[in-house]
Amino acid sequence: MTQRWYHNATRGQWMALAAALLGWMFDGFEMGIFPPLSRTALVALLAPAATQSPEAPEESLRAQRELERLVGEWNGYIYAAFLVGAACGGWLFGWLGDRIGRVRAMVGSVLTYAIFTGLCGLAMSAWHLAVLRFIAALGMGGEWALGVALVMESWPARSRVVLAGLIGAAANVGFMLAALLVLGTGAAGLRTEEGGWRWLLGICAFPALLTFFIRMFVPESEKWQEAVQSGPRPSLVEIFAPGIRFRTLLAATLAGIALLGTWGSVQWVPPWVSKMAGPQMASLAQISSGLGAVIGSFCGAVIGDRLTRRLAYFFLCLGSLGICAVLFRYSADFGAYPTRGAADLAEWLGYVDWPFMALIFLTGFLTASFYGWLPLYLPELFPTRVRATGQGFGFNAGRIVAAVGALSMGYLMKYAFHGDYGQAGATISLIYAAGLLVIWLAPETKGKPLPE
Repeated sequence: MTQRWYHNATRGQWMALAAALLGWMFDGFEMGIFPPLSRTALVALLAPAATQSPEAPEESLRAQRELERLVGEWNGYIYAAFLVGAACGGWLFGWLGDRIGRVRAMVGSVLTYAIFTGLCGLAMSAWHLAVLRFIAALGMGGEWALGVALVMESWPARSRVVLAGLIGAAANVGFMLAALLVLGTGAAGLRTEEGGWRWLLGICAFPALLTFFIRMFVPESEKWQEAVQSGPRPSLVEIFAPGIRFRTLLAATLAGIALLGTWGSVQWVPPWVSKMAGPQMASLAQISSGLGAVIGSFCGAVIGDRLTRRLAYFFLCLGSLGICAVLFRYSADFGAYPTRGAADLAEWLGYVDWPFMALIFLTGFLTASFYGWLPLYLPELFPTRVRATGQGFGFNAGRIVAAVGALSMGYLMKYAFHGDYGQAGATISLIYAAGLLVIWLAPETKGKPLPE
């Protein structure tokens, strides 16, 4: 009889899983808090007079368009800074995890992303946000690499599919909780347009408390301890040694396609909706996307196990390409939605374009399914002594590719599509077509043990 994935699990294994899931959830929360607030925050920082005087006469159409282009451009810079920071953090903290242990490095990564995201609430200009998001991203990139290595090394092989699904789902739960917080505080009267965005970003320092739990209760990976005792400590460049180099570059490419699709197009859905119908409706869009992503992340791991690893990635790219083509060409209709809020919840819900929200849900489901597939596949590419470094670099170097997409999105927004998020998103999402070809260069690892 087949054993359940948690059969005979020890207290140490559960503690490792709990720490990783909480770390990923807060990681997703810190990532998710910014998209629904980004446009409001940037308008406040780039045009404070217009933000503080909503009853003043409307600016000229030309001035409004210039502001939208400027906001889109700075959104691109900030997303790019975040993605480059996450790539550097994945490499740096992954290396630290291979040098000093998964648990101690994880404490540093969580502290970094919590404190510096909280400091974003004190930003006085757009470049402050870019710098703080870069530093916070160092910790977020590190948390992914360290958590995946710790969990996959602590649990038996039969558990890997469920664990990979939980890994992807946890971050998206946090992403969705961030949107719920924005929506809930807006309904309670804390208006993001009137400085509430600062308080919401300040709350993000709270996950720093998680580090005490990690340090006190989570045991170190036994596989890492054995690898350290049996060989020299790895260097940062060992993942480019012959025999590993191709897998490192392949991991970066496969992750880069998924991340570029997400950060170059899908992550711009909340600002797109915010422009059409205000930040509260943008939060509902992010909740729809996040709910789909939670389910899709788990399903991505299951599909990767039921099919082969390569065939699963192919179908995920095909589905993502199709749904983005439909979403970004959809003409959303929010009626005469009052951007400063409706009188009550029932009236507000009446303005929602529900077919559009259903499309966002499906887009979140398909495009986030990669984040269940990647933690299943990437650990299978690297030996234990460089696993955190290799998969951390691979996943987060993909964010460098995504950073190019975010900058391209900002450029397209400003110069090519004149503030039209839909046209720019449809263009960037074509990257999924590359994944249909690249995956066939990857080795098939289904049914094989983790490399030692």
